[in-house]
Amino acid sequence: MSLFIGIDLGTSAVKIILTDEKGSILKAVSREYPLSFPHPQWSEQNPEDWWNAVQSGIEELIDGTDSHDIKAIGCAGQMHGLVMMDESGNVLRPAILWNDTRTGKQNDYLNNTVGTEKLRSLTGNISFAGFTAPKVLWVKENEPDIFSKCRKICLPKDYINYRLTGVFATDVSDASGTLYFDVEKRCWSDEMLGILGIDRSFLPGVFESSCVIGKTHICGLSADVVAGAGDNAGAAIGTGTYESGRCNISLGTSGTVFIPTESFVLPANSALHSFCHADGRYHLMGCILSAASCNKWLNETVFEGGYDVEPSPPSADDTLWFMPYLSGERCPHNDGDVKGAFIGVTHAVTREDMQKAVFEGVAFAIRDCLELCPDRITKATVCGGGTRSDAWMRILADALGIQLSIIGSEGPSYGAALLASGARPEPQAKEIINPDLKFKEIYDIKYSKFKKLYPMLKDFYKESD
Repeated sequence: MSLFIGIDLGTSAVKIILTDEKGSILKAVSREYPLSFPHPQWSEQNPEDWWNAVQSGIEELIDGTDSHDIKAIGCAGQMHGLVMMDESGNVLRPAILWNDTRTGKQNDYLNNTVGTEKLRSLTGNISFAGFTAPKVLWVKENEPDIFSKCRKICLPKDYINYRLTGVFATDVSDASGTLYFDVEKRCWSDEMLGILGIDRSFLPGVFESSCVIGKTHICGLSADVVAGAGDNAGAAIGTGTYESGRCNISLGTSGTVFIPTESFVLPANSALHSFCHADGRYHLMGCILSAASCNKWLNETVFEGGYDVEPSPPSADDTLWFMPYLSGERCPHNDGDVKGAFIGVTHAVTREDMQKAVFEGVAFAIRDCLELCPDRITKATVCGGGTRSDAWMRILADALGIQLSIIGSEGPSYGAALLASGARPEPQAKEIINPDLKFKEIYDIKYSKFKKLYPMLKDFYKESD
């Protein structure tokens, strides 16, 4: 019997699954680890916490299983994070994560001084505060002692693969989000490395996602390890999002719209990312920084224990709005300074109203990304923790005006296991939701009002600086 392990190194926890050669999920475990916000706009984690969680999770996952049956492991993980190591592989500082927006100065330098056209010609993308390149510049400028000791720079899931195998490697999909990777040519950009002052020897070798990079012997295993993928490309593999015309929406801590393309596409609107896909092709992606994390914040912090209720139907007369910018925003605004907000609060506002406003605000932010897509999207798969709310999924379908196939929450870990096994089963939707045209018309009106709110928030926070 051949078994395969898929790892999803998320922001709040690692999820690890066991599959057979047909792609059937046999077992799943998860391990949480802390997330640190030492200063406003900072978001960091200790890579050792990731490694400890992965090791203990694999031990539990394979308990009772013949270790010889485990043939390969794939890892998908949170993108853009900066892990810096010395020449011995010791981590020099906490990893700076994808939702860290401290790099406003460095982001402005890259877009305005180096220039967006230069960046697009070298990498296929402009700079966003969450990308890896501005983080490297921040460390170089603010922590020169650490930068001087650095001899290895990698992404979060690549650190796990390094600990699994001792091989320093990355894959094309994850590397695409660094802003020093030539997406079209699928290799590091020497010119961008020169601009950033990064020695090429500091960077891992680049592989296609399903390539075997080495073996691991932890927990009594002797299993191949493949290069893996960034979490969104992994989720796309897990949801069967390969061919042009398909779309996957992920509602995890962040939210993404993922659109495969047969060849490299430089989007006319640079608010979309152009990245390598884990299947050997390419994709476009829009990303909002806070999605299911908005609902988690509302229920755990504001409501102190959970209140995910059945919201009332939408009305064009609703006066409460939620702007889901709890970590700033990436697409389409590229604004690390903007903050989230409830707008239109009165004495009459209820918990139910707030719940509905959060569901709608995230849906509208996802629609902001869909509106940038070169072709009209009529249907999409949906994965991630947000899919656990039936009410939210109905609101999302109505607000976007598209058919949704609900896949579930295993996207990245399942995709990682499929990259390891080579299986490509057609995913089975748990539910298909068609938009209610009556509600869609209302949401079209509400969305037109939503779009007017960001410019007001932007100006407010700009004046506050």
